[in-house]
Amino acid sequence: MFSTSCHYGLQGILYIAMHSTDEKNVDLKQIADEQNIPKHFLSKILQQLVKNNLLVSMKGPTGGFRLNRDANDITLIEVIDAIDGLGVFTKCGIGFKQCNDANPCPIHDEYKKVRSQVEKLFSNKTLHELTEDVKRGESIISLGKKET
Repeated sequence: MFSTSCHYGLQGILYIAMHSTDEKNVDLKQIADEQNIPKHFLSKILQQLVKNNLLVSMKGPTGGFRLNRDANDITLIEVIDAIDGLGVFTKCGIGFKQCNDANPCPIHDEYKKVRSQVEKLFSNKTLHELTEDVKRGESIISLGKKET
């Protein structure tokens, strides 16, 4: 449903939410290494999130990224919108361009319900909620570095 860029953006901003503070930025290399995301690719994605006012980017020895707003005020759908746009929640599940309520594809009605549920989930979940799940040990944000 989402692009690789969007998945990496969600992983990156969640990692930043876990590790940054108002005084401490998270280094691009640290995020890329811990999340096993190509550094150059991640840099472009995170810059999109900076342009959309979700992140702040700083250069220099203490540079890196941090959230632009409180984690409680950033929903996952904002990240999706910044990277993929909200069209993912209206597109056909099979990929037909002319699929709509008047001209439904074979899975249109069922997929429309699923899309709506996914959109609601991402609209209601904040970065703060997810970081709290991780802190309680109920979920993870990284599977660690990939072995070479």
